[in-house]
Amino acid sequence: MATILVVDDELGIRALLSEILADEGHSVELAENAAQARAMRERMRPDLVLLDIWMPDVDGVTLLKEWGSTGQLTMPVIMMSGHGTIDTAVEATRYGAMAFLEKPITLQKLLRAVEQGLTKPSAPGAPGADAAADGAIGPAGGFAGLQPLNLGGALSSEFSFELDRPLREARDAFEKTYFEFHLAKENGSMTRVAEKTGLERTHLYRKLKQLGVDLSRNKRGGA
Repeated sequence: MATILVVDDELGIRALLSEILADEGHSVELAENAAQARAMRERMRPDLVLLDIWMPDVDGVTLLKEWGSTGQLTMPVIMMSGHGTIDTAVEATRYGAMAFLEKPITLQKLLRAVEQGLTKPSAPGAPGADAAADGAIGPAGGFAGLQPLNLGGALSSEFSFELDRPLREARDAFEKTYFEFHLAKENGSMTRVAEKTGLERTHLYRKLKQLGVDLSRNKRGGA
């Protein structure tokens, strides 16, 4: 099986991921900060890295950029965060991350991401290198292509977003899915959606038209 490096400053997260991955037959090494991660990467040459974004010394995106700029990004990297945003995920993908997982990470999402990561060819050297991408729905996509993003919370894990695109387009795709979800949940009630999303009703309507949301599909029967 594979050798996987888990980089996270939280002991509980490291222990949990280590236990799960070891049960799957993988060899797991742990690092609690960027300095340890650098040393581990040099010593063991992992097949895949699970890298936390928010760490106290050097954040995960900075470490990812460092590996890319020095030709050390020869393995798939899956970013993890409990406070992820579209902007953060796009930035991580731009610098070579193959996917983004939001904490708390479920067993199913973790194993699917790892499986897909280990079956993808790693990008040689620099971030943004061309590699195959199949755009499959799930928490992990191609190394530099379709990057389905786990949004967690009320949104289904089956939503996916192509992150290898301009930031504005990625944000619009997220916002459209966000509003469509709330419209469906509130049975098409613009008033309740406005209350839930914190937008004034006129602003909400203008926003939905701008994003191309099909309002007729979400209207209540008989309304």
